[in-house]
Amino acid sequence: MKKLLLVNVLLFFGYFSNAQVIDRFNPDTLKTITLDSTINIKAERLNVETFIKAIISDTSFYQSFRDMKHYSFIAENRIYTYDKKNKVDGSIYRKIRHSNSGSHKMEYLAKQDKGNIYKSNGKYQLYTVEMFDYIFMNAYNSDFINDGPIDGKKKGGGNEGYKEKLKTLIFNPGRPVKGVPFIGSKTEIFTANMRQYYDYGFTSGTYLDSIPVYRFKVSVKEDLSSYTKDGLMIKDLVTIFDKRNFNILGRYVDMKYSNLFFDFNVQMNIEMGYFGGEKLPTKITYQGNWNVPFKKEERASFLVLHKDYMLEKRK
Repeated sequence: MKKLLLVNVLLFFGYFSNAQVIDRFNPDTLKTITLDSTINIKAERLNVETFIKAIISDTSFYQSFRDMKHYSFIAENRIYTYDKKNKVDGSIYRKIRHSNSGSHKMEYLAKQDKGNIYKSNGKYQLYTVEMFDYIFMNAYNSDFINDGPIDGKKKGGGNEGYKEKLKTLIFNPGRPVKGVPFIGSKTEIFTANMRQYYDYGFTSGTYLDSIPVYRFKVSVKEDLSSYTKDGLMIKDLVTIFDKRNFNILGRYVDMKYSNLFFDFNVQMNIEMGYFGGEKLPTKITYQGNWNVPFKKEERASFLVLHKDYMLEKRK
């Protein structure tokens, strides 16, 4: 059961990175941020602690997903799976109109599957794709658009518990992920003990051609030994802040780790935009390789785009 938990929780994780870490086809070709020169911290009256405290205390990033329940919107989802040579061997495309005027409804505007996607019983070949479907396509009434706190605790059985831990990873970076053996404490990158292994810095930039932002980056120190680097699961954590109000508009995590139980290399990116003054999700990307004993190696990527948000009156 513990091994299955690791597969489902970590399989899915992985943003504003200029270089693609996994060398293969990348479905995300949208460039949303341009960076300026390094900021003079004293002149700006900002410091590393300002950003860390904002990341740890933030609840608005998760709230943006919950606020989706007040809107109708269009989602375009592209998923790709790969063989051992990183050649595409399967793809899924969905264009969906989500309506939340009453109970949540989905209308498929386009739907296409190619290649090696499903098992003979009709289920997905990969856990990665199953969890993507579970969370971002709302196939199981995902609580990403329902109310509820993030505490990482198991609520219900099966995927319900895995989903809670995914939410902690995505929306509360720097906090431990409870109930995941060998991994839970490795996400606590802001503790006094872990800070010795990371560099912290921020730059100024422009997001979506018009929004002034700070990019705060936490990355593994270059001068560490290979042994120490290999023991650090989170390689990069990047957070994008709106300069005008310090809203978090984006988050990228690069994770890589290997032990006797699993081997993974994943990157995940989530971006937000403003619609009528509200901050709502606009782009989600994932690239990941997974290898777990007695399981088929998983290689997948996806791109999710949300657009055309319209505020709906609840019936």
